[in-house]
Amino acid sequence: MASEKIYRASTTAPVNIAVVKYWGKRDTKLNLPTNSSLSVTLSQADLRTLTTASCSASYSEGDSLLLNGEPSDVSGARPQACFRELRTRRAALEAADPSLPKLSTMPLRIVSENNFPTAAGLASSAAGFAAFVRAIANLYELPASSSELSLIARQGSGSACRSLFGGYVAWRMGEAADGSDSMADQVAEASHWPEMRALILVASAAKKGVSSTSGMQQTVATSGLFQERIKSVVPRNMEMMEKAIAERDFAAFAEVTMRDSNSFHATCADTYPPIFYMNDVSRAAIRAVEAINAAAGRSVAAYTFDAGPNAVIYYLEQDTEAVVGNLYSVLGEVDGWKASAVEGLKSNVSFDESVAGLLKNGVSRVIMTSVGEGPVATQEYLVAEDGTPVKSSS
Repeated sequence: MASEKIYRASTTAPVNIAVVKYWGKRDTKLNLPTNSSLSVTLSQADLRTLTTASCSASYSEGDSLLLNGEPSDVSGARPQACFRELRTRRAALEAADPSLPKLSTMPLRIVSENNFPTAAGLASSAAGFAAFVRAIANLYELPASSSELSLIARQGSGSACRSLFGGYVAWRMGEAADGSDSMADQVAEASHWPEMRALILVASAAKKGVSSTSGMQQTVATSGLFQERIKSVVPRNMEMMEKAIAERDFAAFAEVTMRDSNSFHATCADTYPPIFYMNDVSRAAIRAVEAINAAAGRSVAAYTFDAGPNAVIYYLEQDTEAVVGNLYSVLGEVDGWKASAVEGLKSNVSFDESVAGLLKNGVSRVIMTSVGEGPVATQEYLVAEDGTPVKSSS
């Protein structure tokens, strides 16, 4: 029967890791940030969310989301805001063309899978909500641009707006009370600076003790350093970072990246009671990067930490031996190394014994990746033609 037809669309979306951090909201309902931010989109070959959005009049349970095989609540304000915005746009298309099927009135069944740990400081919510919004937009055949969709994704997860683009992406905080100018735009395509690489040291795949949402609210309310960060530090860092990317100046990129990460975590420590997302392994990673840069006589590596203990280390392809070679000498037994990338690499740094010990015992996995592209429509479906959820083949 026509009324039982299953409509489907699938997309993949990438993780992005900010080099100028988003932290703090001026409007919690609309997810409006207290400062602008800038990130690098990472390759989906290594980190991605795959999401299928489907709808049918035959779905009797209402809207639903299956995440990594487990039911996930969609009754909260964030997913509901995304559903509402997307349905409104689809309904407008249907009103303009009565021949279109009334998809906006049908229950949605969303099935999503990450190929990396969820809620462990690896930007899973960014990739997840970007894929969520992009998949439904594709299902509804919306003509919206990525910037327009970023307005919607932002309401699900702030940093998700940046995962709607590839390359180097800014989220402009905006000034309008309704959030209409708080959106993402692409600072530079991945092809502008394709040599950018990232090595992620997974210090813990466990769920965070303090969620980003809760942490932000505590910091805004109690940190004295926070006001200085949003008024002076971040605007200056945004300007310097955009210039560094435009000029492909890694030394400047590295300094801003590390300083901004330090500033962000300083405001977390200045929160009352204090929030500590980094741990001893994280601090050992910082010392390792400092040793690598000292040995090279220049900045060849840049560390950054989101709201979690995992170190993301940016470097350029031509400096692989200086960065990866030295870290591989300590972490060679850890899973995740790409054999072709580490073959023949030499080490010239002798790390402090305590640093090496913390890294060896505390890093559970490494992820080698690079700058990558934005969401991609795919014919791989996590919802079968009869509407039943299926697992990814990849």
